[in-house]
Amino acid sequence: MSLTTRFAPSPTGYLHVGGARTALYSWLYAQKNGGEFILRIEDTDLERSTQESVDAIMDGMNWLNLSWTKGPYFQTERFDRYKEVIQQLIDSGNAYRCYSTAEEVEAMREEARAKGEKEKYNGMWRDRTDYPEDKPFVIRFKNPLDGSVVINDLVKGDIVISNEELDDLIIARSDGSPTYNLTVVVDDWDMGVTHVVRGDDHVNNTPRQINILKALNAPLPEYAHIPMILGDDGKRLSKRHGAVSVMQYRDDGYLPEALLNYLVRLGWSHGDQEIFSREEMIELFDLTGCNRAPSAFNTDKLIWVNQHYMKSLDPEYVAEHLAWHMKEQGISTESGPALSEIVKVQAERVKTLKEMAQISRYFYQDFTEFDATAAKKHLRPVAEQPLQRVKEKLASISSWQGETIQQAINATAEELELGMGKVGMPLRVAATGAGNSPSLDVTLALLPQEKVLTRIDMALAVIEARKANS
Repeated sequence: MSLTTRFAPSPTGYLHVGGARTALYSWLYAQKNGGEFILRIEDTDLERSTQESVDAIMDGMNWLNLSWTKGPYFQTERFDRYKEVIQQLIDSGNAYRCYSTAEEVEAMREEARAKGEKEKYNGMWRDRTDYPEDKPFVIRFKNPLDGSVVINDLVKGDIVISNEELDDLIIARSDGSPTYNLTVVVDDWDMGVTHVVRGDDHVNNTPRQINILKALNAPLPEYAHIPMILGDDGKRLSKRHGAVSVMQYRDDGYLPEALLNYLVRLGWSHGDQEIFSREEMIELFDLTGCNRAPSAFNTDKLIWVNQHYMKSLDPEYVAEHLAWHMKEQGISTESGPALSEIVKVQAERVKTLKEMAQISRYFYQDFTEFDATAAKKHLRPVAEQPLQRVKEKLASISSWQGETIQQAINATAEELELGMGKVGMPLRVAATGAGNSPSLDVTLALLPQEKVLTRIDMALAVIEARKANS
């Protein structure tokens, strides 16, 4: 049997970063060992499960390029199989009808609490056969009364749970629908899952699931429980810490490579290495290298990783992701420089692709007014002569490229005996509408010559109006 892992989210919300990291670790382990990676949608919570959430999970997985080899499977399509296994457990004496009401079960727990014992169902229907007629019942699994369950956890080490700590859990509700611990067991068994990688909030479920698997004479998978992700305040990561949805990170301007690289290091390490290509992740990742303690999410570190990838990945590839942000911000790029050229000149200057799109608008769209602060500082009467002179020189250029543009700027400064800033800053504001841009020769070379000249005329008009009002 080939090694098989699975990612099994519930479609009750978006794909959050904790789930994405679990999916990544499962995917990497399967990739490293030449195994299968299953996507299973655990949608038995009919009230809370939505198609919108299913789509959000798929979008997140596809954006991160975590491709599954089997699935997606949906638990709602497997109810007949769950019913069959529940009957099998009843027939083998490993499950039984329980007619206790919710109030009776709560009373049992209160009694145990008063005695200082573990709060649990006391098993009063465990061996009874005097079933009442026309009364609702649930099906409970007959958990062993003695002995222990040993989880040979690949991350946490051996975990030993006494069976006395566990009660007879419900495996079918009164309406006949199966519960989480039953469906997971059946799915992992039927789908040949050999390694269950999941968050450590499931540790309490694992001994129950192992006992059900043993009752079914099913093979036991190996388990790896990954510690949770905390916010930088030490509390469990949530919306209050900012973006926690995978697709929100896309919307905020992060590259999928950056988020994956950050997540793989958020609970796993390989020496002091910080940057990992996808191929290196697959080669080096191992579950035994995962941390046992929770990890804290650090947005500043993610930004640093994102900046690395914006600068180091193929500009053509980064441009594909930038194009999405341009469209989101209503910037048409049908005319203007290739987006890969924008990546080359802007990647060093921004933290995210969203920011890159915001500051690159002037390459593709005309503006009707200048940034007020930049205009007040640089489009003053004293700038009129330098702007007029540099415009004349730029207009005479027959080969519009960075070198000839820079020569025109330099010549203007020399002729007027001005510092470069006295020429360059008014020109920058004129050409871009604001006071920040890449170097002027590069910026202007990416703009059409006529557009630059027109914008200089706009700036000169602002100066004229300022003179008239003074």
